[in-house]
Amino acid sequence: MPAAPNTSARREPEGFQGFPDDREAGRLRHEYRRKVAPPFADRRRLSATSSMILLRVPGTGLEYRERVRRVIDALERPLTDGGKLVPYGVLSTESVTAATPLIAMAAREDLAYNLPRHMTPDRFPHSALVRDVILRALRDPLAASDADVLRRAAYAGRVARGGLPCWLHKVSGTAAAGDGAVGGAIGFVLSAVWQPLTDSLPRWWWTRRMTHQLIRPAWLSLRRGARWLGAELDEARGSADLFEILATVLDAQRAGLALDAGHPSHRAALQALELLLVQALLADLAVPPVGRLLPRRRRRTAAPVLLVRIPEDTRRAEAVERFLSSCHAAGRTAASHLPVLIVVGRPSDTLLSALGNPVAGTLGQAADALRAGDGQPVLVPLDEEPFGRPGQDIARVDPRRFKLPWWAVHITAWGVVAALVLTPLAFPLGPGRESCVGGDDTVAAARTEPVRVRPAEWYEAAVGEITRQNARAEQYAAQGRTVRTVVWFSSEKPVDETDTLYDGTIPELRGVALWQRKLNDDAGSDEALVPLRVEIRTTGKAFHDAERSARKLVAEVRGGKRTGERQIVGVLGFEQSRKETAAALGVLGKARIPAVGTTATADEMIHNGDYRTYWPFTPLNKTEAGIEADFARTFPILPRPGPAGGCAPADHAIVIQTPADLYSRGLAGRFRDSFEGEIDVLDYAQDADFSGAGADDLRFDSAENLADEVCRRLRESPDSLVYWSARAREFTAFINAMDHKGTCGDRDVTVLGGNDLTNVAQTGAFNDKHWLRLYFSGHRLPDTDPRAGTKTRDFADAYDRFVRTTTRGTDPWRQDGHAAVAYDALHVLSLATDLAYRDEHATPGAVLTALGSDSIRFDGATGYVSYHQGVNQPPADKTLVLLRQTAGGPVAVVACGAYRQGRTYAAHGEPCTA
Repeated sequence: MPAAPNTSARREPEGFQGFPDDREAGRLRHEYRRKVAPPFADRRRLSATSSMILLRVPGTGLEYRERVRRVIDALERPLTDGGKLVPYGVLSTESVTAATPLIAMAAREDLAYNLPRHMTPDRFPHSALVRDVILRALRDPLAASDADVLRRAAYAGRVARGGLPCWLHKVSGTAAAGDGAVGGAIGFVLSAVWQPLTDSLPRWWWTRRMTHQLIRPAWLSLRRGARWLGAELDEARGSADLFEILATVLDAQRAGLALDAGHPSHRAALQALELLLVQALLADLAVPPVGRLLPRRRRRTAAPVLLVRIPEDTRRAEAVERFLSSCHAAGRTAASHLPVLIVVGRPSDTLLSALGNPVAGTLGQAADALRAGDGQPVLVPLDEEPFGRPGQDIARVDPRRFKLPWWAVHITAWGVVAALVLTPLAFPLGPGRESCVGGDDTVAAARTEPVRVRPAEWYEAAVGEITRQNARAEQYAAQGRTVRTVVWFSSEKPVDETDTLYDGTIPELRGVALWQRKLNDDAGSDEALVPLRVEIRTTGKAFHDAERSARKLVAEVRGGKRTGERQIVGVLGFEQSRKETAAALGVLGKARIPAVGTTATADEMIHNGDYRTYWPFTPLNKTEAGIEADFARTFPILPRPGPAGGCAPADHAIVIQTPADLYSRGLAGRFRDSFEGEIDVLDYAQDADFSGAGADDLRFDSAENLADEVCRRLRESPDSLVYWSARAREFTAFINAMDHKGTCGDRDVTVLGGNDLTNVAQTGAFNDKHWLRLYFSGHRLPDTDPRAGTKTRDFADAYDRFVRTTTRGTDPWRQDGHAAVAYDALHVLSLATDLAYRDEHATPGAVLTALGSDSIRFDGATGYVSYHQGVNQPPADKTLVLLRQTAGGPVAVVACGAYRQGRTYAAHGEPCTA
């Protein structure tokens, strides 16, 4: 029997990037750029459809996956400069989640996410409607035949997307009707007149409008042609509305969907739903057409792009190939055009048959197909040899950009008349009312279910990625490169869903994995970089064994057996400020082992001796508490009682602390020192450990008793703020006690807290608390904030891709700062290791010297990072933001420091200068 081929021997060396330099690859690279973003004067080319290009990649196993990734990356890189330059999405089997069970849904989400500013197409109403209807039918098959249920589900989705329907729904009072209807004459007027006008009538009008857009034109419409869905279903001349037609379509697939996933009828039903959604997406992408004069049409300057990855496993590839065959079918029948669609991988014979069995061609023929735009698929088998050498980068696209959105031009044309009409409607409350910072809604303004976390699965996914990157680093070592090891200390491995809400371990591990992967990628072409292995060491619940773990590490380092790539150059982690972690840092300090912190903020973490070996990364409690105290005292955050409404600053603060907790006691003390108003201090410890408490402090070990006392004080002093310095676990117990007892149910409660609340706040755990207004600190701007820098947005995109490709479920920590902090903190330790390697040997002592130099400067995920020479304090002007938790996610109400290079605390003014 012949020996199996040695694929590892044929695998291309690590680090080769760029599009494989195959025959006629230059022509494809050129036409790809011109097809995606043609010159502005030649943008009529965007009106033509696009051919599906299938690039067949050779190889098996890891070799295959790496080659597919390389081609996808080469095609994606010219479409972004930190943000999207054109609307595009990268699709694979990992795109299938509970929220997007069909690839077409993920395609819509990717295209609609982070759209380039002032570029069209910028709206996806048809595919959003069809998605909402299909999801409703998949969740409840009985709803598939009920037009009214589908209509309500689709309109609820439209309301959730904002705009006029959302505003009408809010003022209708419908959302609050279930909490107790108003009786008497007022209740009659509400139910008989007001709610029909603001809820039922808009829903009816919206249904007719959608029917005219998707099925048949209105009587007086100037465009008399059949609409795309009416033409596809032959309903253009009927009288049924859109949702009656959709109910018939979905009901026909209900029997197939009920069968096993492998049954042919089940596959056929999914194919029908996928085709329907693809047709809706293509209809959205066709609007607006390219034009010369109308502002919206002039802003169509680039073609949408979909890059599709086919996995090697044919069963896992089924969802992707179903989407591709639907695209082919829709492109041939729908009154719309395919986007630029490039498929990378190994298409199956079934898919090729569905595509009409395209004949294998060359990259030059693929380039001709992109230019001609005849819509016929082109199959290009890529040779194996070009993957074994560096490829060619595709130049970045440069579509025409506009300074103003199209709608701004329309508004300007209306001028003063539009302003006079719209101003009274947009501001019905009149002058003199000051809104709360970040908005007047509570965290439950639009109730949603809490995110379900999968602690074991998500933890293992992050650890698995670090393990893979460690293997890559060891490969570098085998090639003679200098490689070193970093130890990451965390608490215990998260296994309980509840505990995970209060722990930043998983997002921090993801940040570590992302930097390690980037370092390995960059090291392939830059031999001055030192790849790093990361060893993960747990220290028990609440870091109980942190000091013992540190002593064990010191013994290993002094034992002299850790050499080569296993030589330890530093420590990362200790994300919580506790007496155990402070003691551990003292042990490391005596041994002269450098440590870079993540989210531990207590000032006492630095005061572990004169070793100057611990370098914190985030602002200390004294900085955070000072900013929060000034914010509470000078910014309108408390709702005023009475009909006038509005908000005012806090004159009184009720401070909740856990006195035995290093972080809590320190943060509360700094806040008390800085707040220029009246203060009450309440001690809260569920374990009844009140060591460190003041002699006159009231002490509580029961959340219910604490809730009673807080509400009593709020009734006595309505201008009071609750300042929470205790941990997130205690906060959740307190909030639940407040909610269960209803002691403050007649008024909203405003809470300002520290960074420890970010994990649980963003999981939706408080989304049913209609009385809670929550502010807390964070360490990076949300990527949706216009002030966020390019590196912050780049990190958010990389984080999204990592989560999509490694885990299932909805990620609750997308805007949380823990991952970005860990990413940048490892970057600090990595940069110090590189500097040590250039000067002498990459040893702990040399790394410590590098940390104290003036060379640790870079633009990172959290903002600009710059350490002062020889001072083991947080980076200068390190980013600190205050966030308001809303139903739509966190909103930055204050941004201090270098969230971009050149920004300083002093330049921002209050409260950053406190």
